[in-house]
Order: sequence, then C-alpha cells, then structure tokens
Amino acid sequence: MILANILASKWQWSVLSLILTISIGISSCQQIISSSSDQTNNQLVSAILSDPKTFNPALSNESPNIFGYVGEGLITEDGKGQIQPALAESWAISPDSKSITFTLKPNLKWSDGAPLTVDDVAFTFNEVYFNQEIPTDTRDILKIGKERKLPTVKKVADNRIEFTTPEPFAPFLRTLGISILPAHKLRSSITQKDNKGKPLFLSTWGINTKPTDLVSNGMFTLDSYTPGERLVFKKNPYYWRKDAQGKQQPYVEKVIWQIVESTDTALVQFRSGGLDSYGVSPDFFSLLKKEEQKGGYKIYNGGPSTGTTFMSFNLNQGERDSKPLVDPIKSRWFNNVKFRQAIAYSINRQRMINNIYRGLGAPQDSPISVPSPYYLSREQGLPAYDYSPQKAKSLFTEAGFKYNEQNKLIDDRDNPVRFTLITNSGNKIREALGTQIKQDLALIGIEVDFTPIAFSLLIDRVDNSLQWDSLLIGFTGGAEPNDGANFWSVDGGSHLFNLKPQAGKPPITERKVADWEKKIDDLYIQAAQELNESKRRQIYIETQKITQENLPCIYLVNSLSLSAIKNRVKGIDYSPINGPFWNLHELMIGAD
Repeated sequence: MILANILASKWQWSVLSLILTISIGISSCQQIISSSSDQTNNQLVSAILSDPKTFNPALSNESPNIFGYVGEGLITEDGKGQIQPALAESWAISPDSKSITFTLKPNLKWSDGAPLTVDDVAFTFNEVYFNQEIPTDTRDILKIGKERKLPTVKKVADNRIEFTTPEPFAPFLRTLGISILPAHKLRSSITQKDNKGKPLFLSTWGINTKPTDLVSNGMFTLDSYTPGERLVFKKNPYYWRKDAQGKQQPYVEKVIWQIVESTDTALVQFRSGGLDSYGVSPDFFSLLKKEEQKGGYKIYNGGPSTGTTFMSFNLNQGERDSKPLVDPIKSRWFNNVKFRQAIAYSINRQRMINNIYRGLGAPQDSPISVPSPYYLSREQGLPAYDYSPQKAKSLFTEAGFKYNEQNKLIDDRDNPVRFTLITNSGNKIREALGTQIKQDLALIGIEVDFTPIAFSLLIDRVDNSLQWDSLLIGFTGGAEPNDGANFWSVDGGSHLFNLKPQAGKPPITERKVADWEKKIDDLYIQAAQELNESKRRQIYIETQKITQENLPCIYLVNSLSLSAIKNRVKGIDYSPINGPFWNLHELMIGAD
C-alpha cells in the first residue's frame, strides 16, 4: 500500500498522482512548500514533513519520495490532465485497442550520460515491474481484467516498443507514465541473489546509497542527502526537454527539500519572505489574503481539491500467528454496516467546514474526485450522511447496541464501545478533525482514544503489522477513477481497510472478503474494460453508491485547493488537477 502526501506536491506528481494514484496511494496531505533561502540563487527550496524511505522507484510505497523530480516515463500529463509525450515522442493505438506502440525520442540519455533506449523500457517492465520476486505496487495497476493478466512488452525496433493487453483497457495509456529504470545499472541486482535467495534489487538504491551512485532520467538528479535535514536536487544536464529556442529545461538550477516537522513554521517563514509558496490552510486564508499585496504574492484558488479525507475502520478479520489482527470485540462492531453508518451520522461535518475549514470546503461523499467527470453528487442520487444523532442512535439500536446507566454506548455483551483513532502527527487539519470526531462521538456515548502518531509509524501499522482500529487519512485523486483501482481491488496493495499481506510480508489466515468488496472490485474491472464513456460513467456511479451504502470509508470534507505563491516565481499556470508547479520545467525565478 502507498501512504502518500500527494496533495502536498501536486506538481511533482504530474505523472504519478494521476497515473499511479492509489498505487501511490494514502495521502499525508502535507503541503509541499517551495521557497528560496537565497533570493539571488536560481533555486526553489521545499519543506517536507519526513525523510524519504527509499531511492528505488519500484519499491517506493509512500511519500515524500524523489521520483517526481528524478524519474520520467513514456508519457506525462499537463495541467488540464491531457496526456503529453515524455520519453516517447509518439504512439499508435491498434484498431482493436489492445496494442500501443511507442516511438522513443532520439538521443535520450541517463544522468550518467549512457543512452536510454527501448531496452531500458523492456527491462523496466519485464524484469522489474512484472517480476513476482519484487514486491512492487506498480504491478497491481498493470493487471488487467478479471484474470488480472499483465500486458506483454516487446521491442519491435531500435526506437519502438509495443505494449499489448489481453483485452481493451481504457486507462492503459495513462498508466505508462511510471518511471523507466536503467538496465545498465540495475540488471545485475535482479539476477544476483542474497543469502536468502532474494534479488539484490530489494536492497539496491536504499536511502543509504550515495546520491552519486543513483542514475536517473528526470529533470533533476539527487545531489546530496542529509538525513533529518535536507535533500538537494540539481539540474540534470542530460534531460531531454528544450524550449522553442533550443535552451534546455528546466530553467531552475536547483531544488532543495528541507525536512521540517510543522507547517506552522513554514507559514512564519513564508510571511517573513523566506518561502516562495505556501499551501494555504483554511485557518490562515483570511490572514494571508489581507497581506497578499504587501507580501508580494498571489493566492491561487483551484476550486474543489482532487483528494479525499476520510475515516476508516480496520475490517480485517484475519489472524497472524494465531492472533487476531483486530480485537475480536471491536472487529464485531467494525464489520457491522449499521455501526459504520451510525458513526457517519454521528460526525458533524458542517461543523468541520465552519470551524476547521473556515467555510472553504463542502461535505465529501464520494471516493471519486469532485472535479472528475465520473463524480456522482448527492443531488444526483449519491447516498449521504448528514449529521443526525437521532439516526445514529436508532442504527446503533438496530445493530444490537444499547446505553448503560452512565449513558455510555455498550454492545450486546455489555462491552463499552471504545476504540483508537490514529492519524499522522504534524498535519494540523487532520489533528483538528480527529479532535472533533472524538468530541462528536463522545456526545453519543463513545470514547475515542485519538492518537496522532509519526507518519512512519502510521505506515508501519497500516501497511505492515495491520494492527489498528480506525484511521484518519487522505488519498489523492484525479479525473480517472481507475487510478484508485488498487484501493478497491480486494487483493490490491492499497486496500487498506481489509489489506491482504503483500509479497514478502508475514501471511495471515481467516481473512474474509465481503460480497460488496468483491462487487466493487468487479465493477472497477468492468469500467476499465468499457471504452464507451457514457457506459463507464454508469459503472462508476454504481461503485460510488455501493461504497456509500457500505461505508468502508467515511468521507469528511472536500477542501478548496489554495496556494500562495511569491511573485518572483514566474510562469505559474495553476492547475486544479496538478497544482501550481505542474510545469516546473517552464518556471523561472525573477524579481517581484
């Protein structure tokens, strides 16, 4: 599963956020903040919440990660979500829609000066992403149809490579923006094994690797990394992109990630002139708006954000080493749909909008992004759960719960209803949301132990130990719903509310999959097979209705996409899909 703060860095995910999406998965929703510590230098400095976990793109399952800077695929997407050439200069789709043949740009090179060829593309897919010995979430988004078959990839000429799917797959072209890897540097790590018989690739390009040993093909290369302090990226001299005058892009020479622990600190730095941009949180919007002209910046409003924020219960009924992952008492509650529906009615989302989002948001009811053409609104028939303690109590009663003399909710075996809710610490919005959920549920007799924890610890619990009660997190999104297929696939690496252990993880027994889970999985497969857009939308409408009826996720608030950007950053073309820096290659640093 991928836990990611993709909303934090929309520009760097111009490919990855929309192409890998949920396989890139759960968002920490920390805004990436660009700045310049030295106003005379041609550089952008960004603030991130935590250290990266790997420098190997195939093994990455969280954010922040470096691959939006150093990696590139065959295609990319512009600010409108339209597919554009990247490493490929063109492509042709067969009449039966089962094959795509790409022609690579001439004279492509890796950051070490070695040629980048179709052999690298074939290696990337056939020997890495399709390799069952390598636990990569990328493979999940490349599986097609009910039989979950992988495409075939073959070289057809020195500059052309063909991808063939077992059946038509509507979103296939968009999936091919994933990073291409250098065969001349990594092939030996695939064939060589460690003392446990596993490919050396699994321990290749970790965070202890010297940046100079990394080979990349993106706009930048990693120049240095100081754990807990910063990452420095420098312009890749071999990057392919040039402007109309033949000048190499990007124009920005250096990007620096400063590792910080608080977005509040970033706000102080932005107001004092040290930062070039700030992802505007609702609580500071009024303040920043008043200072807009004096501060020499502009606040961009991209409208409804493409991400979601939600609360989820751990529905996994499995056991590991004969011990249940979830307390059996709590598991009975969580797996009762009326319990989940009652919880949804107990959360006052309008209060969240008014107090936490300062009116800059609306109730979120769907896993599909509001800007997506496949989104179904409540006005169009999507089930919704507006605040109603009365309905909540009625559903609790129907589910077999009752209230004791202290007006505390207890189950049919007299167990008081109490559970732990976790989120990533440092995210002020999430911490505020969690605090209100605790308060709201206390009003109906439920005690919630709200516990913000370090993002790395949260990842470990949700992705590795699978031992958690409830979770408050966010996912990125985009126009294409299939970007979230890995979340809804019952075997997907991002199916967090009932996660199947992934390759290399200890097995579990007695895991159960509900009929509605299987139905959603099947519908996502059907939608990907359907080439008629009208029919595709109808399938996704059905998935949204099923998710809202069964509530594996209780969606909360859809915020506005707001960024304050210093006037010295030239060339901003704000995208409601990909954020302010989707066109980083075109940006320049100049006078205010």
